[in-house]
Amino acid sequence: MNSKADEIPGQSRVTILDVAAAAGVSKSTVSRILDERLPRSDSETARRVRKVAEELGYVRDVSAASLRRGNTMTVGVIVPRLTDTVMAMLYEALAKACSRTGRFAIVATTDDKPKADRLAAESLLRRGVDGLILSTAREDDDFPDELARRGVPYVLALRTDGHSLSSVGDDRLGGYLAARHLLDLGHRRIGVIAGPSYASSSRGRVEGFSQALKEAGLTVDPSCIIPSTFGIESGAVAVETLMNLSPRPTAIFAVNDNTAIGALSGLTKLGLSVPQDISIVGYNDIPIVSHLPTPLTTLRVPFEQIAANALDLLAGDGGSVDDRIRISAPTLIPRKSTAPLR
Repeated sequence: MNSKADEIPGQSRVTILDVAAAAGVSKSTVSRILDERLPRSDSETARRVRKVAEELGYVRDVSAASLRRGNTMTVGVIVPRLTDTVMAMLYEALAKACSRTGRFAIVATTDDKPKADRLAAESLLRRGVDGLILSTAREDDDFPDELARRGVPYVLALRTDGHSLSSVGDDRLGGYLAARHLLDLGHRRIGVIAGPSYASSSRGRVEGFSQALKEAGLTVDPSCIIPSTFGIESGAVAVETLMNLSPRPTAIFAVNDNTAIGALSGLTKLGLSVPQDISIVGYNDIPIVSHLPTPLTTLRVPFEQIAANALDLLAGDGGSVDDRIRISAPTLIPRKSTAPLR
């Protein structure tokens, strides 16, 4: 029969805390007794601790020990995919921030799949990284909590679970600014390409957008909020749904630039012009959107600041309760894809 230590990555494993509780000693005592780098003790307590550890199936996590010593000067970065320009920009900002402090960033991609996140993390930990930065946090996944239980240093970036150390953009503010911009242009019926509900970034942007509409005395029409992925094709599909509404929206807020680009393509296929027939706002300000035939109004995310904050938190510079989640403000960049309502 397999012990807990033989379980596959991602499942519960025996920790020093488990051994300490079973042996009736402190965590530091267990750590000292089981540390193979120290002289072996043959005291009664040491024998009891080793016996309990063996019975529970405890296996020392060499990679976690290396993380605590922080001696490899490498950081593991987990992103959904590097074909997503947003994630590529985040990784580039992290790599530059690491370089400035003599560290090196190693990236792994997981296609935004929780099981792949765990496998990527295990692979990076086996390579002795000093900590992990994850941009893959999901509302329905407890992987960050699992890392915390194991004592693995980690920080969430761009997305947060609400309690882990995190470096994110102010998504609520960004959504609010997008809505205020369109409201100030006279638009009252506004569609939203909302992104996936499991990502805190998309949820926050929709919440900020809705807050601005409510402040303007408008009712948020659920039929105008279309779930999507973060991909271009998803934006094209969502805009077709919006344009079939009656009355149809006069403006659209897409919670990332990829879906906004897809929406622009879909609107062209439907014979609609931007901004003459409909205005559109994106999010993130990826480089291509300023060079589109109709340059895109969007929210610029400060990736360099987010990266710097993430590394500070990973280094242990975010111990206070109020500083566990660092939030960086976006900036509205008006361009030609938005215009006053005619």
